[in-house]
Amino acid sequence: MSTPGALIGRRPVRGGGAAGGGSGPAGRPGAPPGPGRTLAGQLALALICAGYAAGAALGWGSPRLALVMGDFGLSAAALAAAVSCFLYGRLRDIRFRPAWLLFAFSSAMAACGNAVWGWYEVVLDQDVPDRSVADLFFLLFAPPAIVGLLVLAKKPVTRAGWVCLVLDAWLIGGSLLTLSWSLALAHTTHFQGESVAQAALSLAYPLLDIVLVSMVLALHFRRSNANRSATNTAIAALALTVLCDALFTSPLLRESYRSGQLLDAGWFAGSLLLAYAPWGVRRIAEPAAPARPPRDRSRPVAGSLAALTPYLAAAVCTLGILYNVTEGRRVDRVVVFTGCTVVLALVVRQGIMLLDNIALTHELAQKENHFRSLVQGSSDVIMIAAPSGILRYVSPAASGVYGREADELIGSELASLIHPEDLGAVVHEVRRFLAASPADEPTTRIECRFRSGHGGTSRSGGTSRPETGGEAGGGGEWLNVESTVNRHQGGLIFNSRDVTERVRLQAQLRHNAEHDPLTDLPNRALFTERVRLALTGRRAGDAGAAVLFIDLDGFKGVNDRLGHQAGDELLIQAARRLQDSVRAGDTAARLGGDEFAALILGDGGRDQSARECQIHEIADRLRLTLSQPYRVEGAEVRVAASIGVAFAEPGISAGDLLRNADLAMYRAKAAGKDRVELYAPQMQAEVVRRTELAARLRSALLDGEFALLHQPVVDLTTGRIGAVAAQARWRSAQGVLFTPAEFTRVADDTDRTAELGRWLLKEAVAQAAERACLGHRTPVSIRLPARRLLDKSLPLGSVEALLTRHELPSGALIIELADSDPRISFDELEQRLLALRRLGVRISLDGFGSGYAAINALRRLPVDVLKLDRGLVEGVVESARLRKITAGLLRIACDLGMQSVADGVDVPEQVLALRSMGCTHGQGMAFSGPLDEYRLRRALVRDDYPVPGSVPALSGRIRTTGRPPIRSHTETRVPPT
Repeated sequence: MSTPGALIGRRPVRGGGAAGGGSGPAGRPGAPPGPGRTLAGQLALALICAGYAAGAALGWGSPRLALVMGDFGLSAAALAAAVSCFLYGRLRDIRFRPAWLLFAFSSAMAACGNAVWGWYEVVLDQDVPDRSVADLFFLLFAPPAIVGLLVLAKKPVTRAGWVCLVLDAWLIGGSLLTLSWSLALAHTTHFQGESVAQAALSLAYPLLDIVLVSMVLALHFRRSNANRSATNTAIAALALTVLCDALFTSPLLRESYRSGQLLDAGWFAGSLLLAYAPWGVRRIAEPAAPARPPRDRSRPVAGSLAALTPYLAAAVCTLGILYNVTEGRRVDRVVVFTGCTVVLALVVRQGIMLLDNIALTHELAQKENHFRSLVQGSSDVIMIAAPSGILRYVSPAASGVYGREADELIGSELASLIHPEDLGAVVHEVRRFLAASPADEPTTRIECRFRSGHGGTSRSGGTSRPETGGEAGGGGEWLNVESTVNRHQGGLIFNSRDVTERVRLQAQLRHNAEHDPLTDLPNRALFTERVRLALTGRRAGDAGAAVLFIDLDGFKGVNDRLGHQAGDELLIQAARRLQDSVRAGDTAARLGGDEFAALILGDGGRDQSARECQIHEIADRLRLTLSQPYRVEGAEVRVAASIGVAFAEPGISAGDLLRNADLAMYRAKAAGKDRVELYAPQMQAEVVRRTELAARLRSALLDGEFALLHQPVVDLTTGRIGAVAAQARWRSAQGVLFTPAEFTRVADDTDRTAELGRWLLKEAVAQAAERACLGHRTPVSIRLPARRLLDKSLPLGSVEALLTRHELPSGALIIELADSDPRISFDELEQRLLALRRLGVRISLDGFGSGYAAINALRRLPVDVLKLDRGLVEGVVESARLRKITAGLLRIACDLGMQSVADGVDVPEQVLALRSMGCTHGQGMAFSGPLDEYRLRRALVRDDYPVPGSVPALSGRIRTTGRPPIRSHTETRVPPT
């Protein structure tokens, strides 16, 4: 492949400090010396050995000094080797400790032998006897060294391996014995044949050296990888020592040998080299031994000597026999015996190797078949790319995964299969992988898109994009492929699998987590993220971005009337309209319930006022679009839209921008709904004020900050007080007086409003009972919401308990129904009001003439008093239309035998007009405002308010004692509706 081909062929970049290194810091025993120290040690060793060799070559200047250096000098060198190996073997972190201790013992024996030799020659000044203690020490040199070499060697794991090891050792030892016997040993035994002990001693030295040489050669092929430098140096030292022993065994050198000669330089160098081996050579840090895989012990294992070893052994034996023939000697029986055993060992070993090769061939065939079945039967595609990037092997699974035959892909470039948009990332990852150390990162994982031959659109859904126009060879589809990459002979092995379905599932899960399941619009989380990106991205300096918060007014009524399924269908249609109304770069979202939002990105303009006008027009057009009729389940449904708009400001966060749009939307709903409101800073101040007020309201009742006032309800004919209307006032700790219109707006919490209603009822009944004890039996009117009467927080027994505890007479309590919520069940409300009527409580319908459910309430509910709404009373003088409406309502009340009370009577003209229409009672500033308990009692004592005119009313006033002379609603004939 063109681009990846070059990078695959690049050599990996390795770290600098790889090979060397020890197990501890410098200065610690066993730590490897630095390069400078190693070189200095080697130079010192070479100089010492060269100096000794020069002295030996020159005869040391005197025979006496030659004897001292030849005997005690060799003893000192061997002693140094013994001490060095012993100290090294005592370290804690050293592997093969027994081998080094055995080398130390072997060197100690050599030191003792040379010391005894020097005792005879230097101290006693006499020749060394043929059989002495020195011979014992020298004979003890080889066995420990041989055992130490066996410890260092890798041990076979099967019986066949041990047999091969013995055969290999005998092949080397037997061939060396044959050659040595032919050259020197046979001659030695001939001249010393008279003494068996002396002949055995003469043969012991060369035989032990032959065994030692055999072990040295065997260890060369079977040595362990642990601390290889020290092991190689020790082997070299022992090899040098054995070579000098072999030269010493030669009859020519043996007869002319004198201590201090050049041959001693070889022994001296071998001892110093052994002393230098564990310390002077840089040791490779010993890694933790990996867990060995289980081996098949039933398979014959071939020896680990080189393939030419048997043939070299046979050649050595042949040389020994040929030497005897060329010298005209009779073939020695020892030569014949050893040669036959070597040939027999060679035949046996070749048979074992033949069996081993047959077993290896069978095992290789089995593994190859197993590998082929795994590769061909695997659902993963295995591809081998050469350093040039050309595919050299593709498994048969490619036809099922990629839709292309393996033969078709072999020879093509790997880059031609990868999507152009993913090729750069793949090249970067491959380069990084090849630059890393294989030990640190043996594999890597790459995910990209591969070309497939299936055709059609991509199976990967939204994750696979179409082929770019600049790429050659259109058509086909792209598959999401995950590949595990390994190194292979300078190239790469790709183990690939199709993960298209997984990627599609992940994309679907991500889409579901970020989108509304009903409308498929972005949800709150995704919308907030897009707002954050719009504020922090390249548009961060553009203040023209705006957020629109949209609430559907009347949606709950649709749910109540038509059901939730119809409501869901309406939301789907509204979402479709919203999505079609925004631009391609903008975002429409559903935040939950009937709340939607839209993000309108700025156009980069600097005119903020023009941008605000443009966004206001877009929002108003969107309001009209969402307010159009919806066709739901065959019925036409209408809802309105309240929209709040907030603009981005420098430094504003996404959360603050969404909050500002939300505040503007609630201001639109509070201002009458179906409108657009732009955010203003005072909205936040108002929210803070209302929040603080609501927080103070929680503790106001407990702290006694609420007070009860009463406003007289005056008979419009006589001016006497027919009832008093209880009203709550809140005087905060700061001295601020709040009217009910102010604090009820913040008392939207059900628990707080219920607690306030219970307090109002309890205080009003208690104060009415106190006034009754003083002779003022005027009824008290308490305004309660209709939904509160049905709330479990005000059970029927609580009202009866209050009336009984305070001994309030029948008819002394009037409950005004404060609202007409269409969601309230009239059946339950009627049952509750009838129960209150049986307790002597009279019912007043408050706000009559303003609610659409007023006529239905008159028809269904047991009402005793109609209270005209303040909106009717305020315009009754100026508007002829309102006069007709008010007159009609009062005529209905009169026909039904009910008393009527006009709320908000503030001027005398309203008193005259209402009384002329038949209204019986009035409440307002024309008579009196709300009074505290002291002023109320004074007004009750006076009981006379001036009333303009003297036209008699159509019905009697509300009496202060007993029940009014009117019939109950249950006795009134209700005209059919």
